[in-house]
Order: sequence, then structure tokens, then C-alpha cells
Amino acid sequence: MTVSVLVPSSLTREAEDKREATRKLGYVARAATIYRVDRLIVYPDRDGETGRFGDGFVSTVLRYAATPPYLRNEAWGMRDELEYVGVLPPLRAVSRTGSESNDSGSLRQGIVTEVGPEGRVRVNCGMQHPISLNTPPDMEVEEGERVTVRISSRRPVRAKLVDRPLPGLSVERTDLSAALGREDAGVRIAASRYGEELTVGRLETLAGRIEDDGLTVAFGAPERGLPDILGIEASAVAVDPDPSDRGDSDADDGVEPTPADPGFDLWLNTVPDQGSDVVRTEEAVFATLAPLSLRE
Repeated sequence: MTVSVLVPSSLTREAEDKREATRKLGYVARAATIYRVDRLIVYPDRDGETGRFGDGFVSTVLRYAATPPYLRNEAWGMRDELEYVGVLPPLRAVSRTGSESNDSGSLRQGIVTEVGPEGRVRVNCGMQHPISLNTPPDMEVEEGERVTVRISSRRPVRAKLVDRPLPGLSVERTDLSAALGREDAGVRIAASRYGEELTVGRLETLAGRIEDDGLTVAFGAPERGLPDILGIEASAVAVDPDPSDRGDSDADDGVEPTPADPGFDLWLNTVPDQGSDVVRTEEAVFATLAPLSLRE
């Protein structure tokens, strides 16, 4: 199951300064880590950007936050966008372990510090010193490249390079339509106060589908929700009541397309009867992923 979270490049549009913008992005990255999100995707919202903190700033800070602490200095160095990364909350992501009998040990990110002769490389993967490893026969790496390392023992050190995607949270930049069109997008949800209110009954119909197919959920920006970003009227967002109440033949699916959407399966209000006039995007990410992470 793949879980993707989509946030706009205008995510920090109301931040008073770079420090506050960085802190806001840190909480989004932390929410994604807590709920084991696989992909955090920044989609463009040029009309909503204030000019100070555009998609380059947003994606850079999020990518830095998703980088394991032991690699940050070597991978990023000094950059203007990272001036206040000291305020980022620690993600403390748990190590991912193998799921097959020959996959014992934990997967970690590493960065190649030196390429030597006979297929050997030195890799910084958070051990006391960079370690020397053999490159798999069908794998080519370059100095500075991020790689996946399987650690099976720390004392003595037993590790190997594996030709697998980097473990942990991935941060990407792509169009909203492209992200929704992925084969592994699963159930595609637009989080909006104008959507259908999330209820226990609705969650029950969604849980099984999400567990089988995965989940992609998109969020808007401060004072600029998804209808504004997409250029549609809030009234055009169809609020579909629980199909089981109507006896529809498609009730088992629990997901019906909304006429005005650009590829969503449904629009969902995950904070019904909200007590605050505004729910910030980082708060909405926590509030949305918490119930949608529940399983049958």
C-alpha cells in the first residue's frame, strides 16, 4: 500500500518570516512521518505564492527535513533556504526492516563518499565512520549519490548495498493531475471543508479500500483551499451522502466520483463542525491522516 500526501507550493503563504515558514513545513513533514506516508508531493500553486517562499523553498525544506540527520550536512551544505532548519521538529523515523526471509536487517539511507577500484565504495550511512562496501554487479553509483544500505549487524559491522528505492519519506515536485494519475494513487481524496463530512460509517467503507489500494490525499493552502486553487466554485463540490443510505448498487465501493473534480474520487471534510474558523494546513494533515490510517 502506497500513501501519498499532496501540498501546494503556496503552503507557507501566510508565514510572517522564514523561521515561521520553516517551522510550519517541519510539522507537515512530522505528520507525514508519524503516519508512514511514502510520498510527500509539492504541487504548483503559482497564483497563491507570495513570492517569498515559493515551491523551491517549500520542497527544499521538506526534502531537508526528510533527510536522515546523519546525512544532512554532507547532502545539503549551506543554502539560503535552510537558514532556520534548527527549528524543525525531529522526525525520529523508525528504521524499515526486510519483509522476506533473506531480507534480515534494517534499511538505511547512505551517501557515497568515495568510489574505489574493483567495485568498492565508501558510504556514510550513520555509522561511526564511512564503511567500505561492494557494489552489486548490476548497480553503478557515483560519489555523492544517495544509496540504500541494509545493516544486519553493527558489532561487528555487517552491511551491503541493495538496489532498492531509498527508505523513508520521499519528497517530490509534480503537477496535481500527474500525482492523481499515478497507477498506485489508490483512493484519491481532496481534503476540504466543503466536502462530505467524515463519519464512522463513511470511514468504515473507506478503510478496506484504502488498505487494498493505497491512498492519495491533497490539501489546500491557508486562505486558499482546493476549490480556489483549482478555480472552481465551492458549490460545485458535490457532497455525496453515504450511498448505503440510498441503497445504491455501488455502496460496497464507498467511493464515488465528484463531477467537478480534476481526478479525485471524493471530497472529504475530515474536521466536521470545526471549532476554529480556520484549520491550518499542518493541522489538517494530522486531522486527516489519523482517521484514514485506521484499519478494519
